[in-house]
Amino acid sequence: MEINTALAAFAALSQETRLAAFRLLVEAGPEGLPAGEISAALDIPHNSLSFHLAHLERAGLAATERRGRSIIYSANFPFMQELVGYLAENCCSVDSVRVRRDARARKSIIEMSACCGRKEKRS
Repeated sequence: MEINTALAAFAALSQETRLAAFRLLVEAGPEGLPAGEISAALDIPHNSLSFHLAHLERAGLAATERRGRSIIYSANFPFMQELVGYLAENCCSVDSVRVRRDARARKSIIEMSACCGRKEKRS
């Protein structure tokens, strides 16, 4: 990932409504949510929500899909995994971040190792 791509993603998430919307999309999973449900859950008008969701989409954090008359928004999980990996790629631990799929729970699990800066307390 290039630094400007990461910066655009973090800039998009640095606004309260966009962060709340993204967290809601992550919680919804790959199935995503219709714009109306997101608007109701966050209690913000549709036109304001459209602006924020478009910002998340331009940053690569969200994707859209038309289903009938509805537009469904979902988190871009591969991009999110790449962003987390970018944050930890220069960690001193060789396998600092690993993403694995738990098929039974239908979830991706991001595992991060205890890294350099953490020291065990000795008694």
